[in-house]
Amino acid sequence: MTLTAPSEASGAVRGRGVAIGAAGLAVLLGALDTYVVVSVLEDIMRSVEIPINKIQLATPIITWYLLGYIAAMPLLGRLSDRFGRRLVLQASLALFIVGSIVTAFADTVPEVLVGRVVQGVASGALLPVTLALAADLWSARRRAAVLGWVGAAQELGSVLGPVVGVGVVTLVHNHFASVPHDDAWRVVFWVNVPLALIAMLLLQVTVPKRAVSKEKVDVVGGLLLAVALGLSVIGLYNPEPDGEHVLPPNGLWLLLGAAVAFVLFGLWEKFALTKLIATAGMRVRPFLASCAASVCAGAALMVTLVDVEIYARAVLERDGVAAVLTLVRFLLALPVGAVLGGFLATRVGDRLVSVVGLLVATGGYLLIATWPTDVLSAHYLGFLPALDTSLAIAGFGLGVVIGPLSSAALRAVPLSQAGIASALLVVARMSGMLIGVAALTTFGFYRLNSIVNAMPPIVPQGDFTETVRAVARQTQEAYAHMFGEVFLVTAGICVVGAVFAAFVAGGHQSGDSPAADDDALVPSR
Repeated sequence: MTLTAPSEASGAVRGRGVAIGAAGLAVLLGALDTYVVVSVLEDIMRSVEIPINKIQLATPIITWYLLGYIAAMPLLGRLSDRFGRRLVLQASLALFIVGSIVTAFADTVPEVLVGRVVQGVASGALLPVTLALAADLWSARRRAAVLGWVGAAQELGSVLGPVVGVGVVTLVHNHFASVPHDDAWRVVFWVNVPLALIAMLLLQVTVPKRAVSKEKVDVVGGLLLAVALGLSVIGLYNPEPDGEHVLPPNGLWLLLGAAVAFVLFGLWEKFALTKLIATAGMRVRPFLASCAASVCAGAALMVTLVDVEIYARAVLERDGVAAVLTLVRFLLALPVGAVLGGFLATRVGDRLVSVVGLLVATGGYLLIATWPTDVLSAHYLGFLPALDTSLAIAGFGLGVVIGPLSSAALRAVPLSQAGIASALLVVARMSGMLIGVAALTTFGFYRLNSIVNAMPPIVPQGDFTETVRAVARQTQEAYAHMFGEVFLVTAGICVVGAVFAAFVAGGHQSGDSPAADDDALVPSR
């Protein structure tokens, strides 16, 4: 890949903002579909005749999407290195449309699962290939800010997903009487079609077509890694943690199968002439440090998404939408932190911003760990609501590191491997999410049982109502104590992430020549 002079690349420079915007729309679509299903899951269950009291039968609708999302990501990222970002993004969006249509038409559980797997596979390419596109179009010194905006689009999907699901279903119920009540959820997936087509059109006219390289792609290695990652997803995802079992049923066997697949992948990569992950030209330690820090950030993120909602139900006595809305402060702070973190990284460097961001998140989790049972009436400095402030600090800190860690990982690899590098970074983050929630949720339930057993038994009083209230207060205190320990461990995970972040590639001048101006560093096609 060569560098063109500014006069030769002026068209690419003018259009690259629109190009990354179109790719960002694709990322937002994929993120929306990751979370939108949560808000319409009960509607889907009624349509495919899954009893409401057997929600465990519907969990594959979520897990199979994650299976396709994570498993296909490395191979699709590598294909974008070989055939160009535009082609892979457009092909993924086309596949996303197919998956959305299959899901919208589905009348049985297998049909829904097929549609969700196809959507997951397609979505798996959108984020890493967009990160790689930013590496193509912006210099190393400038790209952290762009990656922050891409990360904000991803995190915004987590905020808007449930809202879009509820909003679309409510709109259909209120204004489209011709649509059967139980089929309103299907409109959520039909909306994907025009939005994906718009993104494809914008990509067509703004992203320059890259000449197909002669470099081969390690398809066998990609499939072995897909099997390993897929088995890991199913083996780690436990929809009903009970404090006794970290893994779901058959989880151990699935993880053993994943381990075998990883070993086979390692052996293949060692002896194959064409490798999925070529280490030539890669700074291995800084790249692995970026991935390790992303694992820690992902673990903290997922623990918050799961445990804060449980906290709201068990301690704050909030139900349904009110429990979910407790997370809004955290979720809104994520994209804000992502944008600001990317901007700051272009000024002071990826490494410093990544370390500081994870330490800020640590501070937020330390505050959460000290929440009193009556946290809703607690304030910092006399006027800052304790719950809102601490959640916002934690979310802001985790958001800050998104752009810098992505930028640091891409600094450590040649541009010819930006696609596979971005995919591995996202896989690391998703793996941290799965491992973190599996381990810490199980730890939490274990500690809850220990805390309850250590409490003095409630002696029945003459007033039965007062006895019930005493039991309820003790249960709330036990949950509050348990969650305090869980979030204290989460703070420790963020500290570990900050240590890893100290080893990423990342002075703000690292990787750039003095003349590498933002507008001068545009890859020729």
